[in-house]
Amino acid sequence: MNRSYYSFRKLSLAKIIFQSLLVSYLGIASLVSTMFVLSTKVNAQTPSQTIPSDKNPEIIGYSRALIKIESARQQAFENIKKIIGNREVPKMACNNPNSLNSIPSEARDIAVNYCNRSQEIVKENGLTPEQFNKITVELQNNEDLKRQIYNTLIHLQKNPNEK
Repeated sequence: MNRSYYSFRKLSLAKIIFQSLLVSYLGIASLVSTMFVLSTKVNAQTPSQTIPSDKNPEIIGYSRALIKIESARQQAFENIKKIIGNREVPKMACNNPNSLNSIPSEARDIAVNYCNRSQEIVKENGLTPEQFNKITVELQNNEDLKRQIYNTLIHLQKNPNEK
């Protein structure tokens, strides 16, 4: 009985960790996509126009971009936190310059660099801002695409050097 409880608990913990990673990455995707919204119009798509397979280069590029953007976000957040001290880090959006006005200029520079770096990361991973936005918007209502991105993120985390 004790052994089965441990196994169940271990499986549940792994599932929770993977789900939290997915939610985190999808949140990052939403945040990053907002920086592209100013210059990009995204058209809604029907589920029949979805990305067809897990081997699709857009899905792989999107997933790689999310992983790298999350790393850059964490680093920028830590650097901003060091500058502003005990105060809470305000919510910032790359597409809203006014959201950066409440932080010191040194921290603002870090935030702007993060936004610019995020755009570069998207391009380095073979996507245009329009493609990145399209996938991000489609993720909202497409469970199959969500599953594909989720599986690709897990695979890339387990095999980070794979091309």
